[in-house]
Amino acid sequence: MSVDAPLLRATHATRAAGHLASLRNANGCWEGEMIWCPVVTAQVAIARHVVGLPFSASEAERIIFHFERTQTPDGAFGLHLEHPGSVFVTSLVYVALRVLGAGPEHPVASAARRWLHARPGGVLSAPTWGKFWLALLGLYGRDGLRPLVPELALLPRAVPVHPVRFYCHTRYVYLAMSVLQGGHAKFDLGALGEDLHRELYGPTGPPTAFRPHRYDLAEEDAFEPPGLLVRAAERVLGWYDRFPLRRLREKALKRCEELIARDLAATGRLTLSPVNGVLNALALRARGAAPDEVARCVEGFEFYRWEDDERGLRYSGGRTRVWDTGFALEALLASPGAAREHRDAIAAGYRFLAAHQMTRSVAARDPMFPDTAEGGWCLGDAAHAWPVSDCTAEALSAVLAAHALIAPDDRIPGDRLARAADFILSRQNRDGGFGSYERSRAPLWLERLNPSEMYTRCMTDQSYVECTGSCLVALSRVRAANPTCAPKRVSRAIARGVRFLLSRQRADGAFPGSWGVYLTYGTFHAVRGLRAAGLSPEHPALRRAVEWLVRHQKPDGGWGEHFTGCLHQEYAEHPTSQATMTSWAVLALVEVVGTDHPAVRRGAGWLAAHQRADGSWPREAVNGVFFGTAMLDYDLYRAYFPAWALARAGV
Repeated sequence: MSVDAPLLRATHATRAAGHLASLRNANGCWEGEMIWCPVVTAQVAIARHVVGLPFSASEAERIIFHFERTQTPDGAFGLHLEHPGSVFVTSLVYVALRVLGAGPEHPVASAARRWLHARPGGVLSAPTWGKFWLALLGLYGRDGLRPLVPELALLPRAVPVHPVRFYCHTRYVYLAMSVLQGGHAKFDLGALGEDLHRELYGPTGPPTAFRPHRYDLAEEDAFEPPGLLVRAAERVLGWYDRFPLRRLREKALKRCEELIARDLAATGRLTLSPVNGVLNALALRARGAAPDEVARCVEGFEFYRWEDDERGLRYSGGRTRVWDTGFALEALLASPGAAREHRDAIAAGYRFLAAHQMTRSVAARDPMFPDTAEGGWCLGDAAHAWPVSDCTAEALSAVLAAHALIAPDDRIPGDRLARAADFILSRQNRDGGFGSYERSRAPLWLERLNPSEMYTRCMTDQSYVECTGSCLVALSRVRAANPTCAPKRVSRAIARGVRFLLSRQRADGAFPGSWGVYLTYGTFHAVRGLRAAGLSPEHPALRRAVEWLVRHQKPDGGWGEHFTGCLHQEYAEHPTSQATMTSWAVLALVEVVGTDHPAVRRGAGWLAAHQRADGSWPREAVNGVFFGTAMLDYDLYRAYFPAWALARAGV
C-alpha cells in the first residue's frame, strides 16, 4: 500500500483513536496492566499464608493458573516476560505453589523443581533477596545471609549511607527487611517446611552450614554481584551483627518500625508497592502487632490485584491509572477530528485527573526530608499518595491541552494548577535534571554499595532524561497558559532542564532512558522536552538526534530495540519492528523534521500496515524497565503511542 495516501492514513488514525477511546474505564481513566513477573504474586501468597490469612481455595486455583501461564517451557520462571529463568523467582514461585495447595507432583511444581535442581548451585545460588525469603521460612540458614543491620537508621541524617537517603523503593524494602532480619524473625511452615527442605535441596538435603554459600549467585540472577568494597563493608557489619548491642538493636528496630508506620498511615496501608507491602505485613506480625493491624496491611495488597480469564489472578508491581490517562488524552487531543469525536471520553479522563490530584500533604511520613506532595499526581491514583515528577508532568500537560474542550467552570482551578507546577519544580535537582519520586538525596557513588545483585542503579533517585523531558513539556505549557505563574522560577527551571538534557546526549546523538527500552525511549522524551522548551529544529543536538533515529530505522520502515540494551547501556536492535518504539521514533521526528520527511512517512506507513481491523496492534516485546534489569510490559503503550504517532504524522 502507498504510505503517501492521506485518506488511508486518516482511516487508520481514526480507527486507532476509536480503539483507544473504547478502552476507557467506567471511572473515566485508562489503565493497562504493568506486567512484570510472578514473584510479587508468589510473595503475596506466602505472606498471607504465614500471617494466617490465606487465599480461598478458588483464589488459590486461579493463582496457580497464573503460574501455569507464566512458566517457561523448561519449567522456570523469569525475572520478566522475556527472561529465560531466575533462581530467585522460581524458588519463591515453587514455595508459593506448595502453600497454595499444589502437591509436589503438580505439573507446574515438578517442572520448576527439575529446573532448580539442574542449576549448578540450586537454590543455594539464589540472590540475597531469595535467600532472605527462604531464611524467613526456615528453608535456609541465617548464617548464610549477608548482614542487614537496622542500626543504620540511627545514623545522623548527614551520613550518605543513612537509609533515608536511599531511593524510596530501596529504602522501604530495607526498613522492613532489617526489622525482620535484625529481629531474627522466622515463620513456621510446620510439616510443609520439612517437605520443602527435601524438595528444594534434593536427595542430599540442605548443607550443614550455609555460610560458605553466602555469596553463591546464579548466572541468571547476577546483574550486579557484590564488589570488594561491598564485601569489606559487610565483613565489618557481619561481625557487629553477630554481637549486637541489645539496647541499640531494639532502639534501631523501633526506629525502622516508626518509619514504616508513617508510610502505612500516609498511604492508607497501600504502601509504596506490594514488594515492600508484603514485607511490612511480615514485620508487623513478627513484632507482635495486633491481628487487625496485620489484616489491614494485607488488605492493602488488593490495590495491586488483577484478575481475568486469560492470565488468572495475580498482583502487579504498581497501578498506572494517571500515567495511562495522561498519555491517552494526549493521543486523542493530537487530532482535532478525534478530539471532537471523542469529546466525552476526553472530558471523563479530565475529570478523573482532576479528582486524583494530590490535595493533601504527606510530609509527616518523612520527617528528615519533608518534601511536598500537594499538587502532584501519582502513577496510579491519589490514594497511593506517592506522587511522581513525570506522572505529574504528563497529567498537567494533558489537562492544559484539554482546556480547549473543557468549559471554564469545569476546569481545575488555577491555584491547583499552580501547585502542580510547584510540585514539579520541587523535584528539580542541582544538575538541572528532574528526579522521579524525590530530589536526589545521596551522591551517585552510593550506587557502588548496591547489595541487590539483581538490579542496577537502584540505590539513589537521580536525574532522569525522560522525567526531565516530561517536566519541560509541562512547565512550557504552564508558561504559555499562565505567564504570571512564577515566571522567573519556571523559566529558570526550563533553562536548567535544557542544559541537563544537552549534557546527557550521547556522542552518537541518542539520549539514554532509564524507564523504557532504551535509547529510542530516552530520545523521544528528550526531543519532545527540548522542542517544548523552545529549541529550534535546527539546533545541532536535535539534528544529531534525528540522524540517530533515521540511521536506526529498519528497512521495513519501523523501529525496534531489544531490552538487552538496557543491561549493557548500548543500542541493541530487535529482530522485528515494534509498534511502540516506532511510535516513539515517529513522534520525536515529527517534532524536528515535520510530517513530510521520508522517515516519518515510512514509519507511519509501517504503523498503518500492522494495525489490526479493530484499530489495535498485537502484543509485542517488553517496552519498560526499572532498576536497569527488570523489564516491564506496559499494556496500553501499544494503544495510545501508535494512535498519537499517526495523528501527529499529519493524519
